[in-house]
Amino acid sequence: MKFTDGFWLKRKGVSVYSPAEVRDYEIKEKTIILYAPVVKINHRGQTLQGPLLTLEISSPAKDIIKIESWHYKKKLTIFPEFELNIDGNFIPEIEEGEGEIIFKSGKTSVIISKEDFTLTYYYENRLLTKSGAGQMGYITTEDSGPYYREQLDLAVGECVYGLGERFSAFVKNGQTVDIWNEDGGTSSEQSYKNIPFYVTNRGYGIYVNHPEKVSFEVASEAVSRVQFSVPGEKLEYFVVGGKDLKEVISNYTSLTGRPSLPPAWSFGLWLTTSFTTNYDENTVSSFVDGMAERDIPLRVFHFDCFWMKEYEWCNFEWDKDVFPDPVNMLKRLKQKGLKICVWINPYISQKSKLFDEAADNGYLIKLENGEPWQWDLWQPGMGIVDFTNPDACKWFAGKLNALIDMGVDCFKTDFGERIPVNAVYSNGADPLKMHNYYTYLYNKVVYELLEERFGKKEAILFARSATVGSQKFPVHWGGDCVSKYESMGESLRGGLSLCMSGFGFWSHDISGFENTASPDLYKRWSAFGLLSTHSRLHGSSSYRVPWLFDEESVDVVRYFSKLKCSLMPYLYSVACETANTGVPAMRAMILEFTKDRACDYLDSQYMLGGSLLVAPVFRPDGTVDYYLPKVRTGENASWTNFLSNERVEGGTWQYETHSFMSLPLMVKPNSIIAAGSNENVPDYNYLEGTVLHIFELAENEPASAVIYDMEGEAGGNVSAVRSGNKVSITVNGLKDYSVVMRNVDSIGELTGAVLEKDSLGVRLVAEKGSNEITFVIL
Repeated sequence: MKFTDGFWLKRKGVSVYSPAEVRDYEIKEKTIILYAPVVKINHRGQTLQGPLLTLEISSPAKDIIKIESWHYKKKLTIFPEFELNIDGNFIPEIEEGEGEIIFKSGKTSVIISKEDFTLTYYYENRLLTKSGAGQMGYITTEDSGPYYREQLDLAVGECVYGLGERFSAFVKNGQTVDIWNEDGGTSSEQSYKNIPFYVTNRGYGIYVNHPEKVSFEVASEAVSRVQFSVPGEKLEYFVVGGKDLKEVISNYTSLTGRPSLPPAWSFGLWLTTSFTTNYDENTVSSFVDGMAERDIPLRVFHFDCFWMKEYEWCNFEWDKDVFPDPVNMLKRLKQKGLKICVWINPYISQKSKLFDEAADNGYLIKLENGEPWQWDLWQPGMGIVDFTNPDACKWFAGKLNALIDMGVDCFKTDFGERIPVNAVYSNGADPLKMHNYYTYLYNKVVYELLEERFGKKEAILFARSATVGSQKFPVHWGGDCVSKYESMGESLRGGLSLCMSGFGFWSHDISGFENTASPDLYKRWSAFGLLSTHSRLHGSSSYRVPWLFDEESVDVVRYFSKLKCSLMPYLYSVACETANTGVPAMRAMILEFTKDRACDYLDSQYMLGGSLLVAPVFRPDGTVDYYLPKVRTGENASWTNFLSNERVEGGTWQYETHSFMSLPLMVKPNSIIAAGSNENVPDYNYLEGTVLHIFELAENEPASAVIYDMEGEAGGNVSAVRSGNKVSITVNGLKDYSVVMRNVDSIGELTGAVLEKDSLGVRLVAEKGSNEITFVIL
């Protein structure tokens, strides 16, 4: 929301009341309470009227500072509020100085100037941002009620990232962003997943703790500031510090919830029926058998909307006209080694036999007169399940439980964005706040049911809408993209923005949802999709099996599906790191290389974990340009293409042309990539038959890797160090492992392994019982 007319003037009918000084304050063990008049008080008579703004500073955990400011104090808390993890034992440090108060939370601090009421934030001695005089404010308007805003400084060259899954420019400077979930596809400023949290390349994050609409003006009203505002009498936000951007995101997800670890099988290829296509068991079987006949690894089959009868979404019953025997059909599919996913949404159409049952029991969102809220968009006369009602949650989960009994393993939790604001909820929730928050309750009900039935490490959704905390219920996909190269780029920008907002795992519809891709786009998108954390072939009006595009598409999907399965020891270790730390598995370049200014704006490539760089090909002619950061100088400083073994110098832009069977998949120097013994399924024993690919070892700088098992437990580890020409490799917890020294042609003085020739370098097959290999590079 913009309140000014240029930098000097206010818009018509707008008045801004900003703290002018600290008139009084209270210091308690964990908090500071400040009382701030909106004018400088020169005599006692000026204290007879307000506004008098109040500000409370506290800390929910180390390196996070909470700022809560209000005009009129509202005692009544109206649901919903985001679920936060508060460390009740943490005690910040508070110091009084001459004319200032210093509040420290770990290494993150705020200095409060009493005289002019400025808030200056630091991490150690590093300036983060500042709220100067006149920047925070309580605002009245003629026609839209009161607002509360804050404006935080942006330094020269400071770039803002995040704010949810946004398909616009990756760097948010210059944009107006409203945190308001909408079903707008991937080609507009609207978003399915709006998160009031941003980070900057200056190394801090800002989280605005409001479920309702939050409006951000990112260098778009005051061009050297980020402004955020909410309607009402109060504003609450958190400043999140850290030694680098990864630690900032880790601290944020410690507060709002870590991404849960998806099951290993979910990293395999998902295939769907597509949306409006005609299909029955024979169609499904032809797809599944066709993939097997072509030696394409397939792990999950998804039934989209029309597994239920038309006009009856959701009734949670199979359409008997096309699926007369669903229980045995699912058994037959599962005997082929597949997991089963079915589409659901939280809407109950009027024609569904469940509508009256839900309405009569008060399970639907209501109008003020007590009637169910209904409309015709999406399903005629549909109502919406009220997840603030515990009985409605049990009822909804019970319908899904019956499907699990049939053999369903997971759910695509579609929709949840178009939630009305003229509604009444069972628990009296604020409908404005519920618009964004609704998706949290919806996906939580489904995810917790799957946890209950299958265990914590076997639950997974395929969700579209999200809000703060939804990262706890992975995985999320990008929504309705069109079949164009530009939309492929939009999807990646959205995914990178989402992952900068606390989400760990992300997917998208390979080749686009709307329309049908050309064969070249299908192949390029397949390579990209199979090097995302989760990979799904899905579309709207046409099937997405590769042989319907061309035979080369079969080869491409086969090749990259097998590549992903073989990389699972590395990928699952990255996933475990994400679940443990909150650092996303798919990382924007700026997240991994914060000090490399060339990475500030990069949005067409990404890091998959800390060691693999992926640069999708976005052009029909196969040309691609991408940037390789300079990790270090000197010998063995090159990046290596994992596929071709070609070495490329860092600190350079590359301009290449790739066939459909290739793309830049670059390994950072001094890295160890653990590959597996199975290229046909994603879930297998990662600790046996492991192949450790070692790249460009630095002098006296150990490289290391941890290998996790499918339960998410660290079962193996490896470290390698080079001193001159001598290399020592120590391995624990692995059985029948081997080492491939990439681009090393000849070695001597080998102990602990047997030498074999390999086209990629030298292969060292560990002797039985050996956990140490040493040799000299010749």
